[in-house]
Amino acid sequence: MTTIENGSGMRELAGMRALVTGGSRGIGAAVVRQLLDAGAEVVTTARSATSAVPQGATFVEADVRTRAGAQALATAAQEVLGGVDVLVHNVGGARPFKGALAIPDEEWQEALDLNFLASVRLDSLLAPGMRERRSGVIVHVSSAAVPTVAPPFLHYVTAKAALEAYSRGLAAELAPFGIRVNTVSPGRTATPGGEATREQWARLDAGPGQDNTTPPLGRDGQPDDIAHAVLFLASDRASWLTGSNLVVDGGEFPRG
Repeated sequence: MTTIENGSGMRELAGMRALVTGGSRGIGAAVVRQLLDAGAEVVTTARSATSAVPQGATFVEADVRTRAGAQALATAAQEVLGGVDVLVHNVGGARPFKGALAIPDEEWQEALDLNFLASVRLDSLLAPGMRERRSGVIVHVSSAAVPTVAPPFLHYVTAKAALEAYSRGLAAELAPFGIRVNTVSPGRTATPGGEATREQWARLDAGPGQDNTTPPLGRDGQPDDIAHAVLFLASDRASWLTGSNLVVDGGEFPRG
């Protein structure tokens, strides 16, 4: 296990208490591992019990798509940790459809609940404690694909676009209380969930938008590539950074 230290040789998140949603696999699990390696105490969650959670983290089964699920998770995290200093919203996803007009109402609601409102609800439950302590870090995981607006994923990218706008507004509101709010937007990353989604899209034959070319930096991202960005934003190295969107995509989706 690699220990992540600051310049003094101490683990840079020692004493910090972190909650990571969707931490049982892929990017979320990599984030959990790196926070643990940096010295943080970590609680993570998924919708069902799993043995894949990185060793050293506390697992809480919760469904953050509902207000009740978010409340149960917030309560459990505070009971385990005594408070939350770092909140990482990683959970998300959606399945593709033939096009924007083929996405049914229930899938729009599912995408909004999972990719946007889950963050809003959990922030509203845990940010007040950060505000009282006048310190804290919130990281929202979005998607580098938001500007491309691929029709089969319009429900997903719309929810993530809302998340990015919300993140900027929340950052402005909470900055006077010493709370930093930032976004990380991954590009194509080699995870089981990502591979399954790309296979679903290919089977749909949904027309233009499916791009299987290699990103300009010559490879797909790895979960640790995204986790490094999250760790940076959670650390004091990003102490003068809030309201930002750190795009980690190997140059796949250039932004103007």
